Amino acid sequence: MKSNTIKTIGRSDFVNMGPIQLRQPLPSRNIDMVDPFILLHHYGPYDISEDNNPFDLGPHPHRGFEPITFLIQGEQLHRDSLGNESIVKAGDVQWTTAGRGIIHAEAPTKTFVKKGGTLEGIQLWLNLPAEKKMIPANYQHAKNEDFNIVNSEDGKVRIQIIAGELESNYGKIGTQTAVNAYMIDIGEGGEYFVEVSKAHQSMLYLLHGDVTVNDSESLKLNENQLIQFNQDGSGFSIKGHNTSKLLFLSGEPFNEKVTTYGPYVMNTQTEIMEAMRDYQMGKMGFLPAN
Repeated sequence: MKSNTIKTIGRSDFVNMGPIQLRQPLPSRNIDMVDPFILLHHYGPYDISEDNNPFDLGPHPHRGFEPITFLIQGEQLHRDSLGNESIVKAGDVQWTTAGRGIIHAEAPTKTFVKKGGTLEGIQLWLNLPAEKKMIPANYQHAKNEDFNIVNSEDGKVRIQIIAGELESNYGKIGTQTAVNAYMIDIGEGGEYFVEVSKAHQSMLYLLHGDVTVNDSESLKLNENQLIQFNQDGSGFSIKGHNTSKLLFLSGEPFNEKVTTYGPYVMNTQTEIMEAMRDYQMGKMGFLPAN
């Protein structure tokens, strides 16, 4: 099978977001967006305790896209203006469809803060097409143990199907658009060819470890960590040099104008102004601070 050639390769440098530092591989100097994926933040690992808890995100609004959390380590409490309240544990995924508007809050649980531990995760912003930006908001929480898994024959590669499909195995998350999301764990010497639809733009992000992609490009922590592929093959090969974890994402591009401001992702500046007004008028609901 022909491998997708590599369009761009990039780092995952730290940026300041209020009181915390986190990695931002997307957008970056080299990659503006991978349509329909707008933003990817890799937060942590943070040592959380009663004396150190910087990752406490109080109630805030969103409109026009899907904010998604892949929790790698730790424990978080999710609350939102739809009335959802759930404890998200390591390996779980919370997939919020903001649509016309939602207010949510995320923070390490009080129990986790009291006992102390390591918090790490991925925050992904997945765009919604213009025709779906004002759909009703929705929230999905899928547990780590419930995802379907694809394993290599030698057991050295484990692919968790979060959304979409891989080799007739389907994700637990229902999606608004054609999207694939896999969490890939590779042991030393593990190899696999991951199939990708030619209709999808795609990218591969390294959280931990050291891998080679297409027998040519290296991804290592604190060096290059993200690859954006061209749509000219049937997938890519990956080989692990030590225990590694990666997130693969692909989706059909919308090819629409994107206008963002803070927590809103719309198509025009007028729609951004309308979102700000609707939030101030209470049209996105209400969520108490505690």
